[in-house]
Amino acid sequence: MSDNTSVDYKVSWKGWLSLIILIISFSGIFAKDPGPLRALDFQVLTGEFGQVAKGIIFTGKGGVGAREGFMFALTLFPTLMFALGCINVAESMGALRAAEKVFRPILLPFMGIPGATGLAFVSSFTSSDVGAVMTKGLVEDKMMTDDERTIFVAYQYAGSAVVTNTFGTGAALLPISVLPVGVIIGLIFVVKVLGANIVRFYLKWHAAKNKTAGGTSNG
Repeated sequence: MSDNTSVDYKVSWKGWLSLIILIISFSGIFAKDPGPLRALDFQVLTGEFGQVAKGIIFTGKGGVGAREGFMFALTLFPTLMFALGCINVAESMGALRAAEKVFRPILLPFMGIPGATGLAFVSSFTSSDVGAVMTKGLVEDKMMTDDERTIFVAYQYAGSAVVTNTFGTGAALLPISVLPVGVIIGLIFVVKVLGANIVRFYLKWHAAKNKTAGGTSNG
């Protein structure tokens, strides 16, 4: 467990408010709202690139190789820059400390990760890029250990951005699916958590094995 999570921090109303706004924004619950609440959604605020021709953005069409990969990487910059800006502002207001208090009783027994990962946990449902950036920031701020990062990455990597990719990449399969979309997302989520816990228990077994081996050699 990270050392920072053992300290009881006092969170102001600004921290709670910024946490609520971030959760609403990253969760995507207002993405399809026809009213002004749609402006609270992160993907809506990120926007879209304009088209240089019908159905073609500035990256072009039919590219291959390293150049195509470079152009695709350019399309990620606005999302990552905007996400980092939002996170830094929210962090300065105490949102991560508020997230620690809210999510620790859930995520600690659930997957063995600190509550400070709550925002990254929520954002990973709709954006793998934002979840990855937030996880990197938590590690750099010493709010996660290496083992906790490994567990959380195992959760994120399997079926990343489950909501966005289910409705986006998997949209063509939804009309012929025998299960409701909610059940599909639920099953993916269960498998993601199962995979994270397999990694969690492996790390515990590996640490215990090394400890036993170290004790034997010292003896």
